[in-house]
Amino acid sequence: MTVRKSLVGEAKGIAMHHRFIRGVAAAALLLVAGAVSAQDFSAQRLSDEIRTISADDFQGRYPGTEGEKKTLDWLQAQYEAMGLEPGGPDGQWLQVIDLKRLTPKGEPILNWSSATSEGRALSAGTDFTLRAMNDRAAGAVTNAPVVFAGYGIHAPERGWDDYGDLDVTGAVVLVVAGEPDGDLFNGPYATNYQSAAYKADEAKRRGAVAVLTVIEGDAGAAAWRRETGGAARTRTLTPGSAGLSLSGAVNGDVAAAMGVDVATLKPRLQTGDFRAYPLDVRITASAEEAVEILRTHNLLARITGSERPNEVIIYSAHWDHVGVNENTAGDDKIFNGAWDNASGTIGVVEMARQLKAAPTPKRSIVFAHMAAEEMGLLGAYAYVADPVYPLETTVADINIDMLPLSGPTKDVPIFGKGQNSLEDDLQALAEKEGRYVSDDGQPQQNFYYRSDHFPFARAGVPALMPWHGVDWVEGGREAGLAAWTAKFAADYHKPSDEWSPDWDLRSAVENLTLLYRLGLDLANGDEWPTWKPASEFGQVRERTEAARR
Repeated sequence: MTVRKSLVGEAKGIAMHHRFIRGVAAAALLLVAGAVSAQDFSAQRLSDEIRTISADDFQGRYPGTEGEKKTLDWLQAQYEAMGLEPGGPDGQWLQVIDLKRLTPKGEPILNWSSATSEGRALSAGTDFTLRAMNDRAAGAVTNAPVVFAGYGIHAPERGWDDYGDLDVTGAVVLVVAGEPDGDLFNGPYATNYQSAAYKADEAKRRGAVAVLTVIEGDAGAAAWRRETGGAARTRTLTPGSAGLSLSGAVNGDVAAAMGVDVATLKPRLQTGDFRAYPLDVRITASAEEAVEILRTHNLLARITGSERPNEVIIYSAHWDHVGVNENTAGDDKIFNGAWDNASGTIGVVEMARQLKAAPTPKRSIVFAHMAAEEMGLLGAYAYVADPVYPLETTVADINIDMLPLSGPTKDVPIFGKGQNSLEDDLQALAEKEGRYVSDDGQPQQNFYYRSDHFPFARAGVPALMPWHGVDWVEGGREAGLAAWTAKFAADYHKPSDEWSPDWDLRSAVENLTLLYRLGLDLANGDEWPTWKPASEFGQVRERTEAARR
């Protein structure tokens, strides 16, 4: 799963760690409660295969390296042995992805003027940040009008529209970071509307040429220091991104000088009554990037449906991790990524093995191994930008990232609970096993936006991402949460994330069995999962409704 700077703190429940990773040998002898039908996920096989692709000779599976080649060769060999078809473009196994990596080239420039000021040059880093995050790797605007658009959100399902009827064609749009507080925007769980990517897309859709985010506080504020701290680092262009000429930020003092006092406006911005308005300001700005290309690949395998082969269910997982870092403290420099995400990769492989053994489904099933998730979900974004199978007739994406490592659980947490009807289908299946679907319980982590299901959701495809249960059958929630927190703190994105013969994969087998049944039900049915009324992604799916009639 892609990294986030603010991770769980060091846990106090380390003592329970050994309960979290009981032996595979014992796990292999235990059947999942209530397991039925032909599928038979093997904890021992899961363990053995995770061990294979997280070994040191795979070098942390970083995109564009020998570790990538070894991983994809191994995956292809598994699918060939199972008798699956290549699922990539033009009958190939691989979908080629060329990622553009951008590094600032020279100093960006930003000047602004108004009716009462002939011109004012701002200082990069102190007053503003600016990047040309587009295919041209260069951007410029000259004497462009400026608009303040509040949060920059248009959410029709919530009756919210910061833009109103204002035409922003050719304008630089100033927006406030984040989203309004309160239940209208999902309470403690953030929506997609808080993201910079959404705000850029919305501004671009309305004809804007650049977006500047207002970071509250002056040049010495902690939030501004965080902004400038990452402004010069190499970034990878998200495939299919908005392609604005420029994007960046200004601090609160600069915004105030332009006529936007965020502290004063904030109460009004929270009400839903705010509408964008033009400022008496014009901006001239430019930035340029040096470009390098990183070639990587998604791998796709397919079971072709017997009756409606053009309707597709996708099981996805990212094959990559973060590679080798010679600057890491200690002797171990390899980030093996056994849990994240060799485990999910093998979960998809074993899902394919079980589904291939079942009668041929009516709809097609695709097993997609995505690249560069750790770099920002880039393989999944690349697929969505250039899909092998039309998104409008993609039934669902079921994503597997970091299999649970524990004994049986009562709960089946998912990211983004309340988004779509897949959770209701999963709940019906879970209830048969005496289990229940819950949210992930950690809104501060923003988990919904951090794995490969999200680019599918953003493109309107109903997507589901299960997570780790913490309501243990043996020990309850207190023991389960303490153990999960300890494991996450100890190993997430660290060299210590290595395979262990002591892993307990009984919960993984439980969850894979549920996801098998969910996918097979979808593949043999004729229903189309739907987004719930409050979801921000329903409006995207609605645009292609005719293709599913």
